[in-house]
Amino acid sequence: MQQPDYLKIVIEIIGSLSLLLYGMKIMSESLQKMAGSQLRRILGAMTTNRFTGILTGTFITCAVQSSSATTVMTVSFVNAGLLSLAQAISVIMGANIGTTLTAWIMSLGFSVDLRSVVFPAFFIGIMLIFVRKKSSIGDFLFGLAFMFFSLVLLSTCGKDLQLDKNPEMIEFFKSFDIHSYSTILIFLAVGTIITGIVQSSAAVMAITILMCSTGVLPIYLGIALVMGENIGTTMTANLAALGATPQARRAALAHLVFNVTGVIWVIIFFYPFTHFCCQIVGYEYESTTNVSAQRVSMALAAFHTAFNLCNTFLLVWFIPVIERIVNFIIKSEKEEEEVEPRLQFLEGGIMQTPELSVLEAQKEIHQFGLRTHRMFDMAKEIINTEKNDETFIKQFSRLEKYESIADKMELEISKYLEQVSDNHLSDITKAQIRRMLRIISEIESISDSCYNIARIINRKVSSQQEFSAEQYKHIHRMTSLIDQSLQFMDTLLSSHHEQLDVNPAFNLENEINNYRNQLKTQNIYSVDSHEYSYSVGTIYMDIINECEKLNDYIVNVVEASTGIKKKEA
Repeated sequence: MQQPDYLKIVIEIIGSLSLLLYGMKIMSESLQKMAGSQLRRILGAMTTNRFTGILTGTFITCAVQSSSATTVMTVSFVNAGLLSLAQAISVIMGANIGTTLTAWIMSLGFSVDLRSVVFPAFFIGIMLIFVRKKSSIGDFLFGLAFMFFSLVLLSTCGKDLQLDKNPEMIEFFKSFDIHSYSTILIFLAVGTIITGIVQSSAAVMAITILMCSTGVLPIYLGIALVMGENIGTTMTANLAALGATPQARRAALAHLVFNVTGVIWVIIFFYPFTHFCCQIVGYEYESTTNVSAQRVSMALAAFHTAFNLCNTFLLVWFIPVIERIVNFIIKSEKEEEEVEPRLQFLEGGIMQTPELSVLEAQKEIHQFGLRTHRMFDMAKEIINTEKNDETFIKQFSRLEKYESIADKMELEISKYLEQVSDNHLSDITKAQIRRMLRIISEIESISDSCYNIARIINRKVSSQQEFSAEQYKHIHRMTSLIDQSLQFMDTLLSSHHEQLDVNPAFNLENEINNYRNQLKTQNIYSVDSHEYSYSVGTIYMDIINECEKLNDYIVNVVEASTGIKKKEA
């Protein structure tokens, strides 16, 4: 009998795994392009209770075919305060259920010769890719075809290895006592380590199915590897949470606690539970000869599904307990009185799901808007400063620091959006990114105006001049109108703009313009009547004009967000 060329086959296996991961990536991205806005809407609304959280996590993971992407996204939401820790744990539980679909897809690839389906899918996919409105469907078919084709290649490689006829390999695995818990724990650790290094439970699952289908790796050891994969896959979220808030690190740790707890109880009932899963699909778990690749792949997928379903059903009632455990392990950090604002949603870098990255950016832009509103509140406080004392210096320095931070935020958000736009995105999402780039530019201009107001007041304080009571009254009236306009912008950036009537923003713009014109005329009369000096009148009108300019930037944000232009009077 001719000896197999193991080096050639190993290279083919590595290439097939690469093709598998690439196919899953293409399929995931195309699904996001087809349903990106709907996914973002679901994520934006999640989640009302632990059960809807589980359903959300399951649905999103099935859609994007990546539990790691769902958990990383969930951690970033917790980091930004959008989700509570309890809600995040329920979403993560759902992600564990959703990822079992991948195992069944792989099982199908190993069970059925899909060549008759794969090649027509390639042909149809390549034709649709060149049709603009159908390109996402073409990408999906291409990714799916790549994925199944890689499974066909892996199945062929498994047969070519002829491991069932390799005495050294057979003896090696026979040296392990499959009825010993120590052996199960060893393979569980191996599965954990390999998945942690590879950062892809799908690739390790494919290798596990390949080894078991040859009949060399006993089903018990294969299932031990699958349990290890469940623990190893939590490394992605924990790495993403490094440097994040304590609450985000707790969410990532909760994923690990959830999976480890599940593995512990399964280990206790390992053999009865394994036998039950094998019986479901009709696999003879004691058989060591004539192993059916179809049955063994189905047995592994059945175990993966049963494990995650049972684990979720058992632990969903103990979410508060898991929450207390991770809170105990990761203590809250003492917050300083003055903490420098930082990016919250985008701290973890580009998500593995580009379409969903846009949601992260939207939330960050909303935070950016809220911070500029806070800057305007600081500017209002400075306006009321009567003299050049320590309070004024502290307030002015604080606002100056916030303006510098706003500049950095604009650059970081724009850089993030540019990186996202390098991915394969739908035309709607690309247009949305262009709008978002304009919005952050306008918001940064608002921060500049807030700082300019503070600089104007600094001029007043330095020259030791005072406004009259009437001037203060007019300034407060103008800042009150700007406040209303900023509140509208905050609401707009935090909601779906198609549900919001933009006319109030345009009406405020007209009122502010008319009020500025009225004060301009009145100021000329007051200076001419010697009610106050020309220099005081200049500083006073500089503040009024800067407020009006600030509101112009707000209107630009409204127009960029909604696509609705203000009608010229």
